[in-house]
Amino acid sequence: MSTRPVRVGLDVGGTKIDAVAVAPDGEILGRLRRPTGWGEDAVVDSIVQAVTALARETGLALTDIGSVGIGIPGVVDVDGGRVIHAVNLGVESLDLAARAQAALGMPFRVENDVKAAALGAAVLRGASESMAYLNLGTGVAAGIVFGGRIHRGARGTAGEVGHISVDPNGRLCGCGQRGCIETFCGGGALAKAWGRPGALPVQDILDAADAGDPAAIALRDDLHHGAAAAVRVLVLSADVETVVIGGGLTALGSRLEDGIRAALRADAERSAFMSTLRLDERIEILAAGSPAAAFGAALIGASVSEKEIVFHG
Repeated sequence: MSTRPVRVGLDVGGTKIDAVAVAPDGEILGRLRRPTGWGEDAVVDSIVQAVTALARETGLALTDIGSVGIGIPGVVDVDGGRVIHAVNLGVESLDLAARAQAALGMPFRVENDVKAAALGAAVLRGASESMAYLNLGTGVAAGIVFGGRIHRGARGTAGEVGHISVDPNGRLCGCGQRGCIETFCGGGALAKAWGRPGALPVQDILDAADAGDPAAIALRDDLHHGAAAAVRVLVLSADVETVVIGGGLTALGSRLEDGIRAALRADAERSAFMSTLRLDERIEILAAGSPAAAFGAALIGASVSEKEIVFHG
C-alpha cells in the first residue's frame, strides 16, 4: 500500500460519480459529484476528471493521493481491475484499473459498487459486528461484511439475494428464473409490472395504493414482502447481526421502511422460530446522502488484496 496519505473513493453510477477524499484517520476531506460518461472511453475520462476535480477542490496535489478505489456496477474482476457487462454504462469489457492508472500515475482498485457500499456502511457505522448491506434500486443485491472484511464466497456471488427464487410460479426475472426476490422488490421489475407511464413508477404505485387501486396494493405488498424476504435470507444464510438497507428506493422513506418492518413482524407472528430472530429490529435504513459507497471504495483502493482486512484509519 502506498505511503502517500490521501485515499480517494469513487462511486460510479449510471448517471453520476460520487467522489470522496479520505484522510488517514478516516475524515472525509472533500466530496463532489460529476456526471458519468457513456461507453468505455467516456467512463475512463469521467473517472480521471472526477479525481482531478476532487483534488483541485480539496486543495490537494495529485501526488498527495496514494490510491483510488472505484465502486462500479457490473461483474468485476477484482484482481485484474476489469469490469464486465456494466450495461448501464455502456461497458462490455474494460481494463479500468490499468487505464485509469496509466492516465493518472497512481494505483487504482476496482470493486462491485454494492460490495463497496457494504464495506463503507459497516465502517461508517463504527460497529464491529457482522452486517449485510441490502441495495434496493432498479435491481436487488447485497454485500456482506464480517469483521471489516467483504465476504465474497467461493466465486464472488455471496449476497446475490436478488436472484433467489421464492415463487417458482412468479414473474419472469431477467436472469431466466421465475419469482426471484428482485421481481418482487426491484424498481425495474415493479415498473414493468405496473406498466403505466411516469417518472417515478414505484412512488406512483404507492400513491395509487394509498388511493385504493387494487393492482397498486398488490404491487406495494410485493415490494414490502420481497424486501422482507431478502432480509430473511441474509440473516438465515449469513447470520448477520444487522441489515442496512440502501439504494434508490430508500428515497421512499417511511413508506418503505414501515412496510418492510410490518412484513417482518407478520412473518414472525406465523412462526415461533422467526419470532425469536426479531428481524424487524435488525434492519436500518442508510441515511439519505450517505457517502458509504464512495467511502468504501476509498478503503478498497488502499487495500493490498481482496482478502486483506481493510481497517478504518
